[in-house]
Amino acid sequence: MASKFGLAGGIPERRVRPIWDAVDSRQYKAALKLSTALLQKYPKSPYALALKAVVLERMGKGDDALIMCLEAKELLHSDTGPFLDDLTLSTLQIVLQRLDRLDLATSCYEHACNKYINNLEIMMGLFNCYVREYSYVKQQQTAIKMYKAVGEERFLMWAVCSIQLQVNYSSGGEKLLPLAEALIKKHISKSSLHEPEALTMYISILEQQKKFDAAFEVISGDLGSLILREEDKLRMKGRLLGQSCNYAAASEVLQKILAMRPDDYETFLQYLCYLLEEDIDWSKHTSGGFCIECISSSKSKLSEEEFDIRLSSALSFAEELQKDAVQNCTRGPYLAAIEIERRRSLNGNSNNSKVVEALVNYYERFGHYPCFATDVERYLNGLNEQEKAELLDKISNKFSVNSEVHTLGRAVTIYRMQEICSSLWKTSIQDLETTTLEKMKLFCQSLHLSKELDQQESMFGEELLFMATNTLFLLFWRTKKLGYLLEAILVVEFGLRIRRHANLLKVLLVHLYLFLGAFHSACDWYQTLDVKNILLETISHHILPQMLISPHFNKASDLMKEYLKFADDHSRDSGDLTCLAYRHRNYSRAIEFVAFHMKLRNSSQYLISKLDSFILDLKLNANNLDEVEKVLESANYGVKPLELAQSDKLEKLTCNIDSQTRPWWSPSTTVNYLSMPFDEETASVCFGPKPCIHKTNENGGPDKSEIERKSLVPRLVYLSMQAALSAPKENAETTNGGASSATIAVELGSLLERYARSIGFSFSDAIDAILSISTGEKSFKEFSDIVSCISFAIFVNAWNASLSRTENSGQKTISWESVDKLITSCVREIISSMGPTLTSTGSEVLVLVQLVAEPLSWHIWIMQSFIKSLVPLGKRKKKSGQSDKQNINIPLMKAIHASVHCVSDAIGEVRKWVSDQLNRSEDLDLDFLMTHLTSADNSVGTGKILNVIKESLGVVEKSEVGDRIYDSVKSWDPTSVLRNLIGSQRKLLADFSQITDSKLRVLDSMKQSI
Repeated sequence: MASKFGLAGGIPERRVRPIWDAVDSRQYKAALKLSTALLQKYPKSPYALALKAVVLERMGKGDDALIMCLEAKELLHSDTGPFLDDLTLSTLQIVLQRLDRLDLATSCYEHACNKYINNLEIMMGLFNCYVREYSYVKQQQTAIKMYKAVGEERFLMWAVCSIQLQVNYSSGGEKLLPLAEALIKKHISKSSLHEPEALTMYISILEQQKKFDAAFEVISGDLGSLILREEDKLRMKGRLLGQSCNYAAASEVLQKILAMRPDDYETFLQYLCYLLEEDIDWSKHTSGGFCIECISSSKSKLSEEEFDIRLSSALSFAEELQKDAVQNCTRGPYLAAIEIERRRSLNGNSNNSKVVEALVNYYERFGHYPCFATDVERYLNGLNEQEKAELLDKISNKFSVNSEVHTLGRAVTIYRMQEICSSLWKTSIQDLETTTLEKMKLFCQSLHLSKELDQQESMFGEELLFMATNTLFLLFWRTKKLGYLLEAILVVEFGLRIRRHANLLKVLLVHLYLFLGAFHSACDWYQTLDVKNILLETISHHILPQMLISPHFNKASDLMKEYLKFADDHSRDSGDLTCLAYRHRNYSRAIEFVAFHMKLRNSSQYLISKLDSFILDLKLNANNLDEVEKVLESANYGVKPLELAQSDKLEKLTCNIDSQTRPWWSPSTTVNYLSMPFDEETASVCFGPKPCIHKTNENGGPDKSEIERKSLVPRLVYLSMQAALSAPKENAETTNGGASSATIAVELGSLLERYARSIGFSFSDAIDAILSISTGEKSFKEFSDIVSCISFAIFVNAWNASLSRTENSGQKTISWESVDKLITSCVREIISSMGPTLTSTGSEVLVLVQLVAEPLSWHIWIMQSFIKSLVPLGKRKKKSGQSDKQNINIPLMKAIHASVHCVSDAIGEVRKWVSDQLNRSEDLDLDFLMTHLTSADNSVGTGKILNVIKESLGVVEKSEVGDRIYDSVKSWDPTSVLRNLIGSQRKLLADFSQITDSKLRVLDSMKQSI
């Protein structure tokens, strides 16, 4: 309902405009003063209250703003309430949305709709509220009401979109498709369709019901004129004909598209499938990315003779397209010739000579392109060793090119082809070193070709850096010589010195520094990636999981907050984008926005980050028991994490990370091949054919056991502390969580069984495993997650202690003594197996960090809770002191006393090891690293790459490479790079030292209180 002329929400606009101007210019104090004065003049005006709520919310006074909104809502709902207008309602909606109270905004609009029936503006506002709440059924009902009221096509399509969303995200929603079809048909019979998006939605509704012939008739009729681009219309026709198994007609339509777009290789593959009458489920390739492997795995139903005839016709068509593409860089027709010959060989012709010939022809024309190897890799994997050798021999002799850039490009291509065709992991160490030296020499000699390029443009021969570093990683994996990793760092730093915007090199360097425990340097390079918005969802996996288990708690917290803020802001604001799409009649985009929102809302990374945030908050406040209790209270005593990880939510999780950007030796956050012994079978997987994108997505899902384990920790910590507080008391008093000691024991036992399953054991097997480590029968290295095992032991001990359970019954159980032995043996074994941090990988140090920051912290809090319960008055003498002493559980007190000293001694040993590392001279550390870059053997060893770079830079002239590159290479200093590495490792140790010191201070105070 429009406001009256000159009025805004029933108030003269001249009084309202200054408030909005002050808000827009962020002069909130002035806006608050004006809005307060306005409210005094119009105390019964909902709009005046809404305006003040806007100002208060912008000032960060959310509670006060909500009070204003509730007062306005009461006025709107009163029988004698003022005249409702959309301006007041929309202003309230803005504030309530920012306060995460959309339900209140929706109730205001619902009341207004009931009060003013068929008011279009208010109904549209109500529809937008339902859009923001993702209430698809109510969206549909409201849209149909608007359509019945005014008969506009847009409201019909809003209803159809709502039905489509129910089909996508509600069980049984597909039953509504006939209703959507009937609504559109009825509208067409009355007034036809007038928007291309409406026609697209109609075709989609028919396709989902498998009415392909009917959809084809629609697009071929008068309504087809709504599709303005002929190419788009042809694609729709080709898809519909293919889905209805009219392959001949479909292939003819796709031929027309290819004549218009000869470089559209995906369309050519689709054309080939239709021509050969292969039954392909194309729906799988619309959302998950195009996958040639899945397409090629299907078999044709044609006879062998007919198959050859149709392949020959396809080849003739490809050759015609090649003739038209002589003067340009169109690759599609040439790739099509390779695919045709490959199909011919797959159909029974074991001779791949035609495939090799087609590959050679493709190399002659496009061999200098950086994408050449990627284009043909899938075809190379289908050749045998003899055919690969023949191909390499033929292309190695074709170097007649017109420029240095083309010569370099072809050289890079041959190196890449050699890597693909040969079993790199079986090549001798000396040959690997030789090829790496050749690549770095060629890169340094080609620097002058990038003289005129901008710093943001890719350098010519940049791929050589990636190939060289990948070979160095393989050399380290096979030999475990640290020098190869150091050379890899120097190579990547050298490349980034010349081109600071090479993001893939930065990602590689981030992983390298993380692997070596240089978290500070890794974080600095990650910051240069300038990761924002959706990249936080897809890229942050490169560093966030590792930072969360490092001692850099504050940096990890900043990264975590940045990611969670993006996710929460998008979840709150994504509805606005969907409303905007509806308003502009872009219905397909509205469905895409909802799909994007659902993908982020069900993100496994978001769920894991939320769970990690609870644990990180506990670690940040670990030295103050009162603060720990506040953190647990903010998490509803550990219930919130459990609710987040409910089984029905885990089934809907999606994995949105970009795993393709990870280095081959770290395919996931939990796997690092460089830290494992070299294995040819594993290497063949790393360097062999990559699985198709659909299999990658199927196998790359979240680890549900890890999610469950993290969700259990806060609740287990809370219950263990509460069990400790209630253990000595004979009466079952109610605790802060609202549960008696008996209830706590039952829930704690149930959660411990779940926790045991999450670490791969049954409850009894987990007990046996813990006891075998504590008694020395087994080493902790036999278990994949010793930190979680120790946490389990600590929680079980708290449970047993609260129940006064002992081993007298003959049943195996974990006692204070068992926990003490477990902690002592694990800490000593870890320290004894570690060398200097310079030669240790970051994962070895992180085990110690996690051990101190997590299970030992839980243990300290539980002991503090026991002490708080056993000695509630801090041992102050009272008249009834004798009776108080009798109430103290002496055996339990002695066990806690021994455990406090045990934990203190264990952390003291860790602190001593850290101090020894920090007391080393930085110059001695530098000399130590430099020794790894020299080799006594001139034929095989580390350091040769560094020498090649130094020799090449020694002859670089400014006139050849330009000022920028010359200054960059001359400022590169390997000694400075190594010093930064050492400094970053020392910062990790320094932060770890602070953690151990703080723990020791807490333990010292506990010793005095006992």
